[in-house]
Amino acid sequence: MKRDYYEILGVAKNASAEEVKKAYRKVAMQFHPDRNPGNKEAEDKFKEAAEAYEVLNDADKRSQYDRFGHNAFGNGRGNGYGSGGMNMDDIFSQFGDIFGDSGFGSFFGGNSGRSRRGSGSRGTNLRVKLKLTFEEIAKGASKTIKVKKNILCTNCGGSGAKDKSSVQTCGSCNGSGQVRRVQNTFLGQVQTVTTCPTCNGEGSTIINKCTACRGEGRVYGEETVNMDIPAGVSEGMQLSISGKGNAGERGGSPGDLLVQIEEEPHPQLQRDGLNVAFELYLTFPDAVFGTTVEVPTIDGRAKIKIPPGTQGGKIFRLKGKGFPQVQGYEKGDQLIHVSIWTPQQVTQEEKSMLEKMQGSKNFEPHPEKTEKSFFDKVREMFS
Repeated sequence: MKRDYYEILGVAKNASAEEVKKAYRKVAMQFHPDRNPGNKEAEDKFKEAAEAYEVLNDADKRSQYDRFGHNAFGNGRGNGYGSGGMNMDDIFSQFGDIFGDSGFGSFFGGNSGRSRRGSGSRGTNLRVKLKLTFEEIAKGASKTIKVKKNILCTNCGGSGAKDKSSVQTCGSCNGSGQVRRVQNTFLGQVQTVTTCPTCNGEGSTIINKCTACRGEGRVYGEETVNMDIPAGVSEGMQLSISGKGNAGERGGSPGDLLVQIEEEPHPQLQRDGLNVAFELYLTFPDAVFGTTVEVPTIDGRAKIKIPPGTQGGKIFRLKGKGFPQVQGYEKGDQLIHVSIWTPQQVTQEEKSMLEKMQGSKNFEPHPEKTEKSFFDKVREMFS
């Protein structure tokens, strides 16, 4: 089971963005691979902390995590380093924000392969809305959608260059992506390492740009995306599909596709959390004599017996006929609320029969002490 992101960084759920950043800096320093060479446990904790920071440092992702926990990214194609998410290069690319370009790289070995930013910049995340029926939400669904976005340029393979000979090693940093500066201070000479301003840390420059993408390594197009929606999602829930957002510039990693769930209204059923509610209208004779009726459910139709003398406001419960919990074991119920249908117009014959019954004491209301009040029934219905 995945650990809580707040627990990983050691911060409270109401921690500010600055507190989250400081906590991540501390954990990253403690478990950095250069400080723990060959230590697999430290490397896993380092990745775990980076995953937690990626979510908690993003206002939208943090909001979704606070509402749904790991299930917000839990369709097997979302966040997480084991499911096609960030790799070690992506993690180290965060350090410009956390530690600044000037100190962290040189502190942990300076010119190691990790300190180079790599080609291109990461693509932006893309948001889409997806409507689901009650049946699809209850059982889960496989969906295929077409997304218009920036895609990889097939002409240059994403490099942004006209051909291989159009890419040359940066002369300012000699391909390292970094430049070193020596400053004289009262403590003596201090050497700092910063991102190369000529190539922006890529280590190479393009002489002749690709004519199809004008050097960006991406073009505007359309991609078909397949996704599996887990059972039990709800209105407003956001699923993250890693790497299916906009393509990055010049070979940079792609952004994520953020899928926001919308529920299509059901013609007869209402949803309340995991429960499903249905309003059942009975005729007066059926309420008196009892009957068997069919009611709609998210699994089809079901028959229920109405006992004689059923009162208006009675609530029947069909156990397990509601929605499942997302990636959990709990399942809601279907609640059937009975209303007695009163005709607005009656014939003369019907009027005569009703007038005869009107004086009968048997038709006078006499609720028993065990009869639940209206407010108790409402609480029961939504409990």
